This record gives sequence, C-alpha cells and structure tokens, in this order.
Amino acid sequence: MECSVSEKTGRAIQAAIDEAAQAGGGRVRLEPGVFLSGTLYLRSNVELNIPAGSRIQGYDTPEAYDDFTDPGFDAVAPEKSRKCLIACANAENVSITGAGEINGAGPAFYDRNVPEGAFFAKPPHPRPRMVQFYNCRNVLFSGVSFIDSPGWTFWLIACEDVNITRVRVAGCQQMINNDGIDLDGCRRVTVSDSFFRTGDDCIILRAIRKRPDVPVVCEEVLVTQCALDSRCQGIRIGCPSDDTIRNCSFSHLTFRGTGIGIHCESPLRYLGKNCQGYLKVSDIRFSDIDIASGSHPIRIFCEGGIRLRELSRFSFSNIVFKGKKPLWLEGTADSPIDGVRFDNVSGVIEADVPLVARHVRDLKLDRFDVTAATGPAVPLKRAESSSWEAKR
Repeated sequence: MECSVSEKTGRAIQAAIDEAAQAGGGRVRLEPGVFLSGTLYLRSNVELNIPAGSRIQGYDTPEAYDDFTDPGFDAVAPEKSRKCLIACANAENVSITGAGEINGAGPAFYDRNVPEGAFFAKPPHPRPRMVQFYNCRNVLFSGVSFIDSPGWTFWLIACEDVNITRVRVAGCQQMINNDGIDLDGCRRVTVSDSFFRTGDDCIILRAIRKRPDVPVVCEEVLVTQCALDSRCQGIRIGCPSDDTIRNCSFSHLTFRGTGIGIHCESPLRYLGKNCQGYLKVSDIRFSDIDIASGSHPIRIFCEGGIRLRELSRFSFSNIVFKGKKPLWLEGTADSPIDGVRFDNVSGVIEADVPLVARHVRDLKLDRFDVTAATGPAVPLKRAESSSWEAKR
C-alpha cells in the first residue's frame, strides 16, 4: 500500500507506518512541510519517503524521546543515553528515501556559552541519537539529509545487508559526539556517494561487546565515493575492548579537516572495565584517497599495557596527503602492528619527521614519496673544541 501524510505531526507519521506494516508493507510518503516529532518506530517492509520540501524536525528537549530498548540489546549506552529519533529493531526490508531532511535540533541540546569556535559544553541531560537500528536486515538509506544530530547520527547495531547511498550528514562542528555513521557489529554494508561534515568522527567501525560470551564481528564494509570533513577523525576503526573488525575497504574518498584522516587507536582512556584489551583488526584496505589533515593523515596506535589480539594487514595504495603531524604507526611489544603496506603513497608533512614506526613487523614501502617540509630553526651556537677541525 501507499499513503501520504499531510498532518504535520510525528503522531500522524507513526500511524501511517503502523498501518502500512499491518497491511504487509508499503510506502509512507510525507507531503511538503515540517513535521515536528519525537521517537518514530519503523517496521518491516515499510519505506519512509521524505521528498524534497519535507522535513522531520526533532524536538529540542530530551523528554520528547523514548529510550531505545530491546531484550537482545543490553550494551552500555554511549553518553548515558538510550534515546533516539528514528528507531528500528528486529526488522527487515526497511528504507528511508527521498531528497528531504531529518533534523535533530542538535545545538539546542548543548551549553553554547563557550569561547568562539570552541566545542559546545555537554549538558547533564541525555542527548538523543538520530537513527538507531538493531538486528535489522536489508536496510536502505537513500538521498535524505540528516542534519544536526544531538548525538551519533547513525548507530547501526548487528545489522546486515545495508545500503547507504547519496545521503548528506551535516552537523555543527562545535558539537562533540555527533558521529556520522557508527557501524557496530554489522555485515555487508555499503556506504557510497555521500557527504559527511561532523564535529566528531565521520565513519566508524566498531564491534562493541554486549556480553563477554557473545562474539561480535564487523566485516565486509565498503565505503566509496564519499567526501569527509571532521574536527576529529574522518575514519575511525575500533576501540581496545571491541571484538573483531575485518575485511573492510575504503576507496575513492576525500578528507578535509582539522582532525586525523584515518585512525585506528587503542588508548587506555577507552579501555573497558576489567579488560586488558580484546580488539582484533585485520585486512583493512584503503585506496585512492586524498587527505588534507590538520593532524596525522594516518595513525595506527596502541598504548602501552594494552594487549590486543591482533592488528594486522593494513594496506594503503594510491594515497595523497598533506598533514601537520607524521604518519604514525605504533604498536607495543605485546600488541605489534603486523603487516603494513604503503604502495604509491605521497605527500607532505608540515613537521620535521615524516614517519614514525614503532613495534611494526613487515612494513613494506613501495613508491613511497613523503617529505617533511618544515621544522624549528636551530641557531648556530659555537662551542670550544680541541678538534683540529675547529682550529682551521
């Protein structure tokens, strides 16, 4: 079935979604205008179509949003919030399409009384995420703009066969924790032909363990033909207490931002309680990427004392970059980085060190052309010497 929603309320949108689901599926199309809404629940076999001229406008108070709960989902909620605007759990054949907008009213959730250009201060109350899907199959997001999410824009958990294409994710860059897409334990995901501008990370691969006895794997993710702009990281892979992230590819991307271009970091500050480290990352490929970074263009790092299961087989090919800090590869004696290849990688580092590599096994450089362009000038200071050279 297909139905149009003219009443400008989230309640009317939800009623149409429920009606379509009860009929076995269908398309819910919004008419032009602004639809003020709290939490909306999508259902199996339902397409929510938001055409140009239509906007779902989230409320600017946390009380207007429901907590996302499910018997199979019991992870610690990031930022102590389970609230979200668009929710979906245990569903299949779900889509959000169109050329319209979903707006989360993000800045209204922060304390904006900060120095000019500084990050807004986090409030004590929970900030909702914009889109949160759990255990869903055959999911499509196409064409829609996702603007100013107060928290993570997308958190997709244990989802499979996901296609995200031609979307625009844009958030005020003074907001922290407004990640673009967090893919958490997802399989067979494609992100393509899209734009991301965020204060926090643009695209993140995670494998957050809900319980120690339940494996979590994030794999077969393809990100291609996208533009990334972030104050933090363009691409982030894993945290030290995550499970397994493997066999993922990033290609034909641009990154512009003050933060790090490509980042796989395991610091002590992100280590889970009663955990020495668990992350396993392997077979991650980056190709045909243009990076202009105000920090490290590429950084893979594990802090001392953490013991990861594996950091292996990272390949970088056809990469051009500019950065203010070195390319940085640093494992530890307990968690070495094993197998890094740079092939046709070139760029300029605005510092005196172009590359740092510690505890790295099997590092291959092929057509590697990197220049350290600048460094502090050191004035000449003569010293007394007995050398005959100094007497000339």
